Amino acid sequence: MHIRTASLADAAALAAVEAACFPPAEAATAAEITDRLAYYADHFWLLEEDDGTLVSFVDGMVTDRTDLTDDLYADAALHDAHGAWQMIFGVNTLPDYRRHGYAGQLIERAIADARAQGRRGLVLTCKDRLVHYYAKFGFV
Repeated sequence: MHIRTASLADAAALAAVEAACFPPAEAATAAEITDRLAYYADHFWLLEEDDGTLVSFVDGMVTDRTDLTDDLYADAALHDAHGAWQMIFGVNTLPDYRRHGYAGQLIERAIADARAQGRRGLVLTCKDRLVHYYAKFGFV
């Protein structure tokens, strides 16, 4: 397994993983993912098998806002490469690959990259049942 950032060429694979991980009402569409990639592909962290199969990814824009609001999900142009906060829109792992620590590896990489880039922190939202999981990484 290896971690890398994304490119526009990854849009279809990312959309397929997103669709497998979230209900239709919550999943980003293929068009939304393509738009996000156009603005901040380097803020998509992908975990792939050695053969290139995408198994997990974490993504989100950068902004000076301290809160993750719905409009940030909807408008990739709000990304500010010099912003203080790394937003996390999604943590996605294909069902057959869950419970192996893959999402955790990507979260740790996103945290390390945010630190290296001088960000003030990372922001995400999650279901109540996942609060304890994200707390392991320092989220409150």
